[in-house]
Amino acid sequence: MSVTCPLDCEYLQDARLHDKPAAAAPEKMPHEDIRVSEKFLRDHDELLLFLAGSLSAAALATSGAADYDVRDSLDALIRTYRTLDNGVYYETVPDNLLAAGVFRMVQDDVARFRREERQGLGIPSIRDGDILRVLVFFSRLELDRNNGRRRGRAFIGLLRGLAPARAGSDAPPRLVIP
Repeated sequence: MSVTCPLDCEYLQDARLHDKPAAAAPEKMPHEDIRVSEKFLRDHDELLLFLAGSLSAAALATSGAADYDVRDSLDALIRTYRTLDNGVYYETVPDNLLAAGVFRMVQDDVARFRREERQGLGIPSIRDGDILRVLVFFSRLELDRNNGRRRGRAFIGLLRGLAPARAGSDAPPRLVIP
């Protein structure tokens, strides 16, 4: 029997402190051909926090979604933005229904973000390649934070912790880059 605790459950948070996930081998990092530097992340912090909030909100709005579902949606988003960055429009929607729901919500958020950016600035400044690199960063972060439990939500909790900074909080983002 398992219990689904809310992400802010003090017992769940305490248990996560004692998790010992297997260290991801650097040579096994997904999408190793895409370079994501700390400078890039600093220069694109608004996009990073926006996508963290979008992924978090989508995962929390999808009943039953776990870290593996977010991983599947990230993989599909990355494949989609790889093709967009190469000038081809082709969406790769995941077969997993939970991941597909997360995928759709994030895509809707990105479209809304771009519309608002165009209205505010008159021109889009966010590029498909920038979104791709941030998604690759989150894919690697998920792999690093995944505790191996089938219904684990440690990565979703991490994303949720970033969301208040995106919403305009004065607190600095609580992101630790592995």
